Amino acid sequence: MISVGLFTATSFLCGIAPSLNFLVIFRVLQGIGGGGLAPVEQAILVDTFPANKRAAAFALYSVAIVTAPAIGPPLGGWITDSFSWRWVFFINVPIGLISLFLSSRLVSDPPAFKAEVAEAKRLGKLRIDYVGILLIALGFAFLEFVLDRGQIDDWFGSTLITTMFVAAIVCLVLAVWWELRVPDPVVELGLLRERNFAFANIFYFLFGFVLFGSTTMIPEILQSLYGYTATDAGLVLGPGAAVITVLAPMVAMLTQRGKVSPKYLIAFSFAVVSLSMFYYSGFTLQTNYTHYALARALQGFGYAFLFVPVSVLAYSYLPPGKNNKGSSLTNLARNWGGSFGVAFITTVHERRTDVHTDRLAQSADLGSPLFHSRVDALSKTFEHLGFSHYDAAQHAQGMLYNQLNQQASLIGFMDCFRMMAIVALIGIPLALVTKNFRPGGKPSGGH
Repeated sequence: MISVGLFTATSFLCGIAPSLNFLVIFRVLQGIGGGGLAPVEQAILVDTFPANKRAAAFALYSVAIVTAPAIGPPLGGWITDSFSWRWVFFINVPIGLISLFLSSRLVSDPPAFKAEVAEAKRLGKLRIDYVGILLIALGFAFLEFVLDRGQIDDWFGSTLITTMFVAAIVCLVLAVWWELRVPDPVVELGLLRERNFAFANIFYFLFGFVLFGSTTMIPEILQSLYGYTATDAGLVLGPGAAVITVLAPMVAMLTQRGKVSPKYLIAFSFAVVSLSMFYYSGFTLQTNYTHYALARALQGFGYAFLFVPVSVLAYSYLPPGKNNKGSSLTNLARNWGGSFGVAFITTVHERRTDVHTDRLAQSADLGSPLFHSRVDALSKTFEHLGFSHYDAAQHAQGMLYNQLNQQASLIGFMDCFRMMAIVALIGIPLALVTKNFRPGGKPSGGH
């Protein structure tokens, strides 16, 4: 409830922010509030539902997790176009208040957790790992700054970025050292010794990397190269969420009843997601809305077979008392996969666009008859529109230059899709070496 309250209050403050500096400060506080929600949500699901019902619980949860990023862009675009960007934040306030009310009435800590806390208080062992929290918060704050500003400030060509990166590494190394020593760490890294849990964190990272990277890239492509409005570009993301919503119950049934081993569902998921990225990579400037929507639906089809099996896999060998610590790590992996994915797309696209711009410019022979024929044809078109001969020639060359830049940018985006396809393929062999277990309860004998 503290996280929901902080997120709601800071959403209101973001909406009334008088300047960019205040908006950044309030957004940081909003992120602190929102960051505490996901780990608690998953921990509640694991603690509340028995092992034989977790797949169904995670199926419903996955619908919300994947649908929210799909609804956000078109809704945000429509609100911005129709009203004001401030209402993007104000809309969170009534929802947050409803969430606070329902949480206070419906959500309670499980009896085992209450007994554990009471016993710790009685023995004086209820301690908060302030040092670990501080080191991790500083380390990831510095790293987030590096990822957000790196491409803008030329990465390690900037003294500030280099300093922030070194500070992030120092803080995170110290955090690892501290967390491995302290009796009750805020992040229990020892859980990663369990193979299935470690692989589940990798899967969450890959999931965040490709999903958030592509979710950032697709609207940018459609707005910058195809002239879509923010609302129309956001609507392209909808079919993926719709497919997941439809398939989630079926995937939960397959997982829960043991019809198909989770490892095979995960491998299949990454194969389909990789295929969807390769499908994207073949698009041209003539590709229409339908093909982008179909590609997103194919991507959603792949992710429909990922979230539930990975969520069940993550807790397959964890003792019940470690569910809270486990959910913290899995959500950390997913969130940082998203951060790295967005930074990767931003950097690689800009650099690949520069490469393709140079290559296309070199291949455009200014002395070739074809080039002059194209300039003459465009010049005549502009002359018919009332331009002088000189202005028509200048506009013709400018149009060709713009077309070259558009082609270079599109090819750069297609390179990003191909790279993300390769990243998704990493999950296939890893899925196949996870330990077998029975989703409804006890681990199986095979490995």
